[in-house]
This record gives sequence, structure tokens and C-alpha cells, in this order.
Amino acid sequence: MKLGIVGLPNVGKSTLFNAITNAGAESANYPFCTIEPNVGVVSVPDERLDELAKLYNPQKNTPAVVEFVDIAGLVRGASKGEGLGNKFLSHIREVDAIVHVVRCFEDTDVLHVEGSIDPLRDMETINLELLDRRIDRTKKAMKGDKKLEGELVILERVKAALENGIPARAVERTTTEDDILSTVSLLSFKPVIYAANMSEADFKNNYESNVNYQKLVEEAKKEGAEVMPICAKIEEELSGMDDDEKAVFLEDLGLKESGLDRLIKASYRLLGLISYLTAGTPEVRAWTITKGTKAPQAAGKIHSDFERGFIRAEVVSFKDLIECRSIAVAKEKGLVRSEGKEYVMQDGDVVLFRFNV
Repeated sequence: MKLGIVGLPNVGKSTLFNAITNAGAESANYPFCTIEPNVGVVSVPDERLDELAKLYNPQKNTPAVVEFVDIAGLVRGASKGEGLGNKFLSHIREVDAIVHVVRCFEDTDVLHVEGSIDPLRDMETINLELLDRRIDRTKKAMKGDKKLEGELVILERVKAALENGIPARAVERTTTEDDILSTVSLLSFKPVIYAANMSEADFKNNYESNVNYQKLVEEAKKEGAEVMPICAKIEEELSGMDDDEKAVFLEDLGLKESGLDRLIKASYRLLGLISYLTAGTPEVRAWTITKGTKAPQAAGKIHSDFERGFIRAEVVSFKDLIECRSIAVAKEKGLVRSEGKEYVMQDGDVVLFRFNV
């Protein structure tokens, strides 16, 4: 999974990226600090791996990972080449989903490229820059082909929305129409999470009372998007702490988990992702797949040979395996199932794939 972190300059975007990835992207109080995208890879927190490690004492414990891409701050006119726009937009095209950082805090020491704090204006500015015209080229290619008349209907509807400043992801559509749009590669069709970047004081004094945050939530509802409250400064402090220190710090703030953990979980929900697990003495590991993935395709995540030569999947739920304390006991109790090619994988399945080489 690859997430692109976007936003106007000086909204806390690179500070947040640095904090959650410890990748050390430059963060400064001037526009275009980030030019080439910085990339950081983060482990997906999964307590199930720790539990499996206690059973198997493996040589390796390998979590699933998320790749974060810190994309340079966009400005008004980026889609027309303003600033370093065209280059930045090409970077956004490569990610699976967008984390749009919107500034909801006041600080006279941190300049804002637009001169004032207005989350709705900032949100609109970025969204407008992502309304590219690729759909026109797709429509031209489809015209005259009667087999594609159904596809043209949704494209016309989306085009009308784009012309009115409405992102493609906000257009009502069927599952079939979703599949059509996914082939067009529209920037505004990419799923988005709005990260409302607030001050430490907001988190300590109930962030829901932040007026800018409330405005952002109301606007995001119109496109069915989630708004995640976050404080880049708090994440920055957490990044330098060990696990025990983090737990105490978060408890003092009345938080159960870090912004990074919440962001990863929100991203999994947004993209419809789950994890299955493999376990043994060499390694316990989590593998990320899309909900609805069948066993052979899930096996292909490990190696293409597993999918081509798939015979069956021996599956036990994580909960059952932990309760039984061993795969042998789980088998004795009839909790290990033999599943074929049509089996749809479930989150937390612990699997051994059987295949022909």
C-alpha cells in the first residue's frame, strides 16, 4: 500500500511525514521545501504477530508495511504548471490513496502560503488541482464503439461533476462503474483521508471544539470522506520515545493510540484491505490483501508459483490457533480447514498453502 501525503505548503505535511516515518524529510518554513518526493516505509502494527511469535519462536517476525510518499506542497494553479505543479501531480498518480493534510491550527510564526488559516479554502484548492482532464482523452477513445456505450454514461456524469468542481470520488456510482473509472486513472477518483492538523493544545483540551476541524468534517461529508484529527507536533514527540514512554504520553493525552496507528487503520478501511498470516519457525508474517481475495490470489502474494500451482489452503483462524496454543491441537479439534480455489480469505486467517511446483 502506497499513501501520498499532500497539502499546501506549511500545513505540517512534511513534519507529519518525518514523525510517522522517521525518514528525515526536510521541513522548513517556506514553500517548495519538498521537491522530489520523500519515501518512508512503516510497519503496520499488528499484535497478532507478537502472539504468534510466542508460539513459534521464529527467526523472523515480519509485519506488513505501508509506504508513505511526502509529495511537495501544491499551490493554486499547479495543474496548469504553477510552482512545480506538473511534476508533483505525476507523483500523486502513482499512489493508492491520498492523505490530504489540512492546517487547522493558528501560529503566527509559521507562514501560510495563502496568508490566513482557512481549511475549506485549502481543501478546495488541492481538490481543484486534482481535477485533471484525462477523462476527455478516454471519452474520445471510446466514442463510436457500441460495446462501450455503458462506459460513456458514467464518464459523462463524472465529466459534468468535474466541470462543477466536484471530485470523481464524490459521484454516486455502481460497483461496475467503479471498475470503469479505475481504468481511467483520474487523480480525483483516488480515495482520500483528510488529516486535520491541530495544535497540542487542541488535543489536550478536546479537539472537537476546534472550529476549523468542525468545518472540515462537514465539508468532507459531502464526498463521503473521513477526517482524522492529528497533531504533527505530538507525532514528532512520539517518534523519539520508546514503547513505554509512548504509552504514558498517550495516556496523559487521553489517547489510546498514536496518529500513525489511527492513520494506518483508516487507510486499510479506505482501501478495503485485510491481512492474513503465515506462521512457522523460520518466520511469522502478515500479508496485505484486498477484501474478497480468493485463496489462489492470496497465495500469489507470497510467490507467483504458489498461485499457478495452487492445490489447497490449510486455514485456521488466529483466535482458534491462539486458544489451542498449537496447530496440532487445532487439527485435533477440527478447527483447521482445507479450502479450495473458491475460498475467500478472511482477516486473521493463519494459512499454509499447498501447491505443485
